[in-house]
Amino acid sequence: MRSLGAAPRDNAPSRWAYRFERLMLTPLFRFFLRVIVPFGVVATATTIWFADAQRREDLNLAINDLRRGIAERPEFSVSAMAIDGASEGIAEEIREILSLSFPVSQFDLDLEGLRAQVIELPAIASASLRVRPGGILQLNISERTPVAVWRTHEGLALIDPDGHVTGPAFSRHAHPEMPLIAGEGADLAVREALHLLAAAEPLKARVIGLVRVGERRWDVVLDRGQRILLPEQGAVEALDRVVALHSAEELLERDIQVVDMRLARRPTIQLTENAVEDWWRTSKTTLGTTGQ
Repeated sequence: MRSLGAAPRDNAPSRWAYRFERLMLTPLFRFFLRVIVPFGVVATATTIWFADAQRREDLNLAINDLRRGIAERPEFSVSAMAIDGASEGIAEEIREILSLSFPVSQFDLDLEGLRAQVIELPAIASASLRVRPGGILQLNISERTPVAVWRTHEGLALIDPDGHVTGPAFSRHAHPEMPLIAGEGADLAVREALHLLAAAEPLKARVIGLVRVGERRWDVVLDRGQRILLPEQGAVEALDRVVALHSAEELLERDIQVVDMRLARRPTIQLTENAVEDWWRTSKTTLGTTGQ
């Protein structure tokens, strides 16, 4: 029981307690107290801990040991490489370039770097690498397919439809099934050359090859020293006209050295020296007879 002379107890909070309760009702203050303060304490403690060089070194050693322990587990070991889609010679060249020593951990393989090394080979169009189950490094290759032999100042080379050199051609006779193209810039117009060769199919037995002139147009080179000079634009159509004339009148069986189709409205024929001499001889005989 409270004594009659005691002062009544005041249950109201103090001024500071009241202010603190008011602050706790503020969302920003609660966020500061529950997030910022703990984060600051942890960050400060971490900074103090990492300030010691020995502690940092010990931590790095522990992380490296953990990583090495995981990397050396048998399930992450790569023991062999399989190459699909490549010819035997290209496969051997790939193995020599990569120079991988098995077994090796998956964590030590830079697949993108290995792929970059592979696609640098001229004969490779695309490549993909992955580690398949069983610890096999699977390499899928798509090779470029050469369609012509390109003669340059450096020698002969095999070339694909997009103008990529796939490798050297050691002799023309080694690739008799492929057409021969020559000239600067011929590699940039291989597809056009193939269209021209298709148009010249009736003359296939006599076609020696195509020569790129001025990096802008083609000459068709035939046996017996004959040439068909094609225009920069409409080359296939111009060649079709020559083939049609040959089929109808055996144009290219005559003593003709050059058929110039560069001017569509004025095709020009250049005779051989023997044909010119015969023409002059015949003209003189005719003129002499007329004069008598």
